[in-house]
Amino acid sequence: MHWIVFCTDKPGALAIREANTPKHRAYLQSGPITLVTSGPLMDDAGENKIGSFFLVEAQTREEVETFNRNDPLFAAQLWGEIRIHRFHRKVG
Repeated sequence: MHWIVFCTDKPGALAIREANTPKHRAYLQSGPITLVTSGPLMDDAGENKIGSFFLVEAQTREEVETFNRNDPLFAAQLWGEIRIHRFHRKVG
């Protein structure tokens, strides 16, 4: 089944994001979960990163929560809000 992980950055946290992006990318490349797609959320102008989006495959919410908690961006306390939702893929 598919899950969406939607994380918004804390205000003024760009330096935290930039300092931890290499560790975050290495973590994602290690394959801790089946990643369908992911990337930064951007402001409306497309200039500033304001969060993170992940579409993953996992059997349980617990797997997704573990994936998120082990992310270096989580450990760096970048995200002010984290929302996890089951996603019913109908198209594509």
